[in-house]
Amino acid sequence: MSESLRSRIITAAVLIALLLAVLFGLPPSATVIVLALTVLIGAWEWSGFVAPRRRSVRGAYVLLIGAALALAWWFSRTRAGLELLLAAALLWWLVALAWITLAPQRVGPAAAALAGVCALVPAWVALVRLRLAGVRGAEWVLFCLLLVWVADIGAYFTGRRFGRMRLAPRVSPAKTWEGALGGVLCCIPVAVAGSFWFSVPLGRFLALCLAAAGFSIVGDLTESLLKRFAGVKDSGRLFPGHGGVMDRIDSLTGAAPVLLLGLTVMGVVS
Repeated sequence: MSESLRSRIITAAVLIALLLAVLFGLPPSATVIVLALTVLIGAWEWSGFVAPRRRSVRGAYVLLIGAALALAWWFSRTRAGLELLLAAALLWWLVALAWITLAPQRVGPAAAALAGVCALVPAWVALVRLRLAGVRGAEWVLFCLLLVWVADIGAYFTGRRFGRMRLAPRVSPAKTWEGALGGVLCCIPVAVAGSFWFSVPLGRFLALCLAAAGFSIVGDLTESLLKRFAGVKDSGRLFPGHGGVMDRIDSLTGAAPVLLLGLTVMGVVS
């Protein structure tokens, strides 16, 4: 086993242990705070795409994200407000998909800043509202994370074994259509298990989980586009072998709002 792989495994194990401790060992308010801090650290990393050498601008961007979190929390206090916010997030990810596909060269500081708001804020709201969704809130957050992890790991190994056709060569040349399809298909057992665990009818739930997995790839590619624009490999160096916070949650920013929107429309959570 290489030193890099060993470092990645150890870091992942520690992060998972901490995550489980926060989700199941602490009150919901602790999860809200931890998620907010995580997003704000992610905002600092994202600000490196906007103005990498201007710390004052980067600090102001973190404050902007913090204010947006508070506003989004207030706006999503009703079901109508929450559904509108999540629907706007879904629309953003469709726009991001078109951006990646049709015009990945059209990147600038303003576009990067707007993309950060659209990616980070709805994802935080989605995860927080999931955590507060009754007595099984922690389980729903864990399920969302598990879905994203399986999609990511499945895409990696399927792409390595079968990958031929590049998915977005101008954004992330290593990713392939075969890998993306493999990652999404690997989520089928997770969706089936989740259907039984949460007593949710399988049909629409399976379609929702596959859609969330698909949008997790869009979230990943969006950050890859901006990292390419900024000329960096990783968003940060916080986690040995894993890069920064955004390198760990980029897929989640695409999946979480889509999953919660579907669960809300289906009446599974409220």
